[in-house]
Amino acid sequence: QVQLVESGGGLVQAGGSLRLSCAASGRTFSSSAMGWFRQAPGKEREFVAAINWAGDSTVYADSVKGRFTISRDNAENTAYLKMNSLKPEDTANYYCAVRGGFGFAVRGSENYKYWGRGTQVTVSS
Repeated sequence: QVQLVESGGGLVQAGGSLRLSCAASGRTFSSSAMGWFRQAPGKEREFVAAINWAGDSTVYADSVKGRFTISRDNAENTAYLKMNSLKPEDTANYYCAVRGGFGFAVRGSENYKYWGRGTQVTVSS
């Protein structure tokens, strides 16, 4: 079992930055890929970024490539999403998720077993 708690969301002006954190409990975190997803009101949940178990392979959605950076610290059981050059369209509730024993980073949400409750990011224009 893995429990995930996101933090670091908030209100920021367009062009600003935020760093989200995802603190995990449970032994499978360090052997599992993890991902960040987001969901805006009235929209479906969408993939943002993913990182493999070792932290040396990443995947990004085209909409955030070059602006967001995903990373992880397995010693601290924590993953991060650094978001730069934020845009109003980045406004959403951001969720972290863990694959639960599978190490490769993938996009599809159906591949992720454990989910956090989310942290709200609001970007004002």
